Amino acid sequence: MDLQVAGRSIDLDDEGYLVDPEDWDEETARALAASEDIELTEDHWKVFEFMRDYYTRSGIAADARFVIKFVAEDLGKGADARSYLFTLFPYGYVKQACKLAGMRRPRAWSSG
Repeated sequence: MDLQVAGRSIDLDDEGYLVDPEDWDEETARALAASEDIELTEDHWKVFEFMRDYYTRSGIAADARFVIKFVAEDLGKGADARSYLFTLFPYGYVKQACKLAGMRRPRAWSSG
């Protein structure tokens, strides 16, 4: 399966996640978001930046709890951080946030 983005062919796995997270860029994120019927906002981009930075530093996708902590503290959502993350990504962290941020599908996690 592949995704056509600005004249490039991006390899996706059978579930629509990037095969190579290095293929991710803003155009790819927009194309993936369109396929999920999500209109990206400034907060989406901030979450992606956090997730991509975490991936660059550690070589793995951030666990949902780290992203929820980021949303609580850096986006100022406090105790509402988990529900706000689901506002941004209605089908969950793994199903949408990881996919749109260009991560491989985290196999060992739940969708929360």
